[in-house]
Amino acid sequence: MSSIKNPDKLYSSEKNAILPGVLYLVATPIGNLSDLSERAIKTLTEVDFIAAEDTRNTAFLLSKIGIKKPLVSYYEHNKRERGNIICDRLSSGESCALVTDAGTPAISDPGEDLVALCIERNITITSVPGPCAAINALILSGLFTARFAFEGFLSANKSERRKRLEEVTSEKRTLIFYEAPHKLKQTLADMQEYFGKDRKIAICRELTKLNEEVIRTDIRGAIDIYSQMEPRGEYVIVVSPVSESELKDKAFYSDMSIEQHVNYYIENGFAKMDAMKAVAKDRRLSKSSIYKEINKK
Repeated sequence: MSSIKNPDKLYSSEKNAILPGVLYLVATPIGNLSDLSERAIKTLTEVDFIAAEDTRNTAFLLSKIGIKKPLVSYYEHNKRERGNIICDRLSSGESCALVTDAGTPAISDPGEDLVALCIERNITITSVPGPCAAINALILSGLFTARFAFEGFLSANKSERRKRLEEVTSEKRTLIFYEAPHKLKQTLADMQEYFGKDRKIAICRELTKLNEEVIRTDIRGAIDIYSQMEPRGEYVIVVSPVSESELKDKAFYSDMSIEQHVNYYIENGFAKMDAMKAVAKDRRLSKSSIYKEINKK
């Protein structure tokens, strides 16, 4: 980015006043308390109440900076009911800060639904930017940053997880995933199956914390590393885009649906069951999953 020619003009009208009836999306530290901005502290201090994914974690954060403020829980399992209550209070003129446990709210977070509800009800929303694990990992990865896609958490369901990975196999953007430690090894194994062993990868752990670690390797190397040690802490996985050489070797069926893939083999003389077996082998999926997909209608 080019240097700023007139910094005085850039900061001439800062948006710092806390206004009634506004939802403030406030980013909080992902591990380092010093990353909490002055504007975030001002907002948390002056809003009428705070909506938090886990009120215990937020209460601990507030105690660290000497703030006492009414807290309302807002999380995945109460978002429908609590979202309307929060919006009712905003509509009546109160101000609210929405925070997540760590990082920027509304990213892989039920805050997304509250934002949509506020827009539907014509309630003003603004953000107080700050830490975001996905962006932090991306810029530390050493991989291509001009274009990227945030994929969040992969499903715990095997077939859904594999389907998602298959969808992004030929993605030309850098991919960013979140992952829990107990699922990391399986995720790396699945990534090797769909992306190949040589795809470049950065595994970022405990970002901004004392034990921050960034491993820059390929998928095969990552699997080797974690075969010798147990994953600990929360992870962000950054995967490089598909290379031109990989695209040249792209499978003939990559733009086909499973049904089209099966029909391709049938049209080339295969019996239906043999066609499904061939598709299962091509896609490295179970024969039962292919059968279910073909017969779900």
